[in-house]
Formats: sequence, C-alpha cells, structure tokens
Amino acid sequence: MKTVFLALAFSFVVALGLPLRTGAPIRQFELRAEAPQFWQLVDKNAKLTTMATGFGFTEGPVWDSRGFLYVSDEETNKIIRVYLDGRKEDVISLGDPDGNTYDQHHRLIDCASALRAIIEVTPDGKYKVLADRFKGQRFNSPNDVIVGPDGALYFTDPTLDLPRGEKQELSFQGVYRLDSSGEVRLLTKDLTQPNGLAFSPDGKRFYVDDSEQRNIRVYDFLPDATLANGRIFGEEPGGKGDGVPDGIKIDTRENLFVTGPAGIWVWNPEGHHIGTVVLPEQPANLAWGDAANNTLYITASKSIYRLKTKTHGFSPIPR
Repeated sequence: MKTVFLALAFSFVVALGLPLRTGAPIRQFELRAEAPQFWQLVDKNAKLTTMATGFGFTEGPVWDSRGFLYVSDEETNKIIRVYLDGRKEDVISLGDPDGNTYDQHHRLIDCASALRAIIEVTPDGKYKVLADRFKGQRFNSPNDVIVGPDGALYFTDPTLDLPRGEKQELSFQGVYRLDSSGEVRLLTKDLTQPNGLAFSPDGKRFYVDDSEQRNIRVYDFLPDATLANGRIFGEEPGGKGDGVPDGIKIDTRENLFVTGPAGIWVWNPEGHHIGTVVLPEQPANLAWGDAANNTLYITASKSIYRLKTKTHGFSPIPR
C-alpha cells in the first residue's frame, strides 16, 4: 500500500503506523511463537532469504508456476516480473499499481490507484479497464483484489492512495464484487480503510482487514454472493510506524497470515494470534508460491523475501 501524498499524508501515515520508507532495515528476522501451534506451520529452523532488492516500494505479489513473481513497484510506477535468481523484467509502466491477482482465466488483474480502476494487464504490456465506477461515481483508489469461490473478482477501495489533487466522489470506502459482465456490486461499507482480503478454503467466510482500525473482520459469505454477520476476527495493535493490517493470505487449514506490526502475524481459524514472522523490512503483502505452494513470497518495502513453511497455501483458482 502506497502512502498518500496529500497535505496531511505524513501525519495520517504516522497516526496509523503505516510502513514508512526510511531506507535501511532496522530489524532482524525472527520467528516469534505465541502458541505451540505456530511450529506446526513454520519450522523453527526456517531461513528467510532475499529474492531481490533495490525496489522503490513493493506490493501485490503474484506467483506464476513458470517460476517467477509479478510485483508492483509503487515508487517507480511499474509492474515487474521477478525471477528466482533476482532478475527483473518490466511488464508495464503504470501510475501507482497496487494489489494484483490472477483471475479464473489466468489474466493478470491489477488495482491501478492512479487510474482509480480495476484493470487487466494484457500480454502485450498494455491494459484494459474492467471497472472504474460505482453508480456513476469514480472509485477512490482500489487497493487489493482476489478471486472469489464464484469466479468473480473482489476488491477493496480505501482512500489510502487517492491521487493527489483529485476529489473523492464516493462518500465511503467500500468492498466490492466485480463479475464477468462488468457489474459492480457493493458488499459492505462498514470499514474505514479496507485493505487486504481473503476467502476461507471452503468459500463460506470472507476476511478483510481495516488498516485504520487495525483489525481483521470476518463475514459469512452467502450463496447469493452477499455478506452477513460481520464481526471482529482479530486486532493488531502497534505503535507509530510499526505497520498495520494490510495483505492477507490463508492456508489450506484456514490459518491466516496477515501483515502487521513488525512483520506477518499468524492467526489460527479461531481468531487467536499464534505467532509472528518478524522481518527486516515492514511487509505490505505476500503470496503463496513454488510447486508445492508452501513458500511465502513477501513484498517488504524495497525487497522481496522468501520463507518456506510447513503448511500449504490455499489458491482460489487452479495453479
């Protein structure tokens, strides 16, 4: 998530504890267990490796089975293909790209903050706008996007990256569903700054975090693709500059891996914080990858890190 370059941006960021891009890492990698269950998911001797570094600010990782990762660099305004050996290839130049996903047709989908739109990035390095309005009003700044159990796209629309000098047209920050026909449906406007989101493996629960409130919410996902029974799943308190709930990924057993203060917070399905992966740089997002889907690829400020786990990630679409 890119910090907002508005007149009050700095004070807003500090107040929320969003990751500040201040250069050199100030922490050491650590696996910090809060409950023995944490060691069922991550080996005590697991090593963190750096896949690549030297970026402006990394976001939106998407693993491709051909052996590379798509990453948004919000400072250089590019989506980049990054290989396991650290090699980088520019895919598209785009104002402030953010969260990405593959859809059910294996098309690369991006939250294009500067365009205030959900777009498809085409193989020839261009893009196509899939949606940029709700009821005639422009989105704020779409932030993260995933595929739902019904094949539709689900995305969050906070004001965190509302382009400088542009007006907010919607009076709320929503969570939406975008279907294959282009219809946009508002699912909820309960959150103040909705950000990362994920579905449970059985498709019955929908998780979304709120960066301003520093919490994770869970909803029942109904057969008609609506939400019900919203409630607080967990909270990630922290101090200024510590980081807030942002990217979410889930494993096949419905354990949540959520960025937060100091690194990645790991939550069991009952809403208990069972451990933290402390990282050298503050992470914004993460993705499962590798052949067995048991490696976390983590976008953290200027770098991309890899961490092999004992658990396996849930992928909403065939790999």
